Amino acid sequence: MKKLSNCPFFGNRKKSDRAAFTLIELLVVIAIIAILASMLLPALARAKETSYRIKCVNNMKQIDTALKLYCDDNSNFYPPRTNNSRWPDRLLQYYQTTNVLICPTDALRGAPATDSATTNVADHANRSYLINGFNDYWTDSLTASHAMRESDVQKPTDTIIFGEKKNNPNPAMDFYMDIFEGSGGNDADQVEHGCHAATRNSSSSGGSNYAFVDGSARFLRYGKDVWPVHLWAIRDPERLAYAFQPP
Repeated sequence: MKKLSNCPFFGNRKKSDRAAFTLIELLVVIAIIAILASMLLPALARAKETSYRIKCVNNMKQIDTALKLYCDDNSNFYPPRTNNSRWPDRLLQYYQTTNVLICPTDALRGAPATDSATTNVADHANRSYLINGFNDYWTDSLTASHAMRESDVQKPTDTIIFGEKKNNPNPAMDFYMDIFEGSGGNDADQVEHGCHAATRNSSSSGGSNYAFVDGSARFLRYGKDVWPVHLWAIRDPERLAYAFQPP
């Protein structure tokens, strides 16, 4: 019997005779990997954005909780509208860290604009959110002495208290959403309607997070905060009169 070592199927094959990948096979493998990557990367990006959106909602809930604690300590009044100590400064002792003022999706666009002139730490901090100015509630001009009771909101489940603002230099001083300002009396403070899950081929896509007077926080599709009902307004006539479809 011949030794196995002499058999051509075993140990005497030269290295040059062993099977190897051809150039075409390597190109096919690379192409398959590229196709799989192109299919998986968008899904990973969507998952990452979902986590950012959830963190943004949590930020809003913390700020909303801080507002409620403030109201409990101040006879059910919201913070007065003043320029020397705005709502971020007045609520700071309750939410404690200015990190919650920044939406992680917004931060990807650059540091959110802020009031660089103030010496208050919280008012000076980068900020992705604004509070409802409730100026449809007042019959005269806003002054520093104005403060509204939380209980004056008749529809707390359907009335927005905090929203996201656009990340550009123009609304840097915008701490309040004022219905009666801006183009056509609408969207005064550059509210960001599509901060999350927006598509590149459409400027009016995605949606944003909002906190409501009842303490809830949720995601609304693009423009649903102002159409068909203006959810920033307190009174029903203004909810309908100032409803509009954002561009």
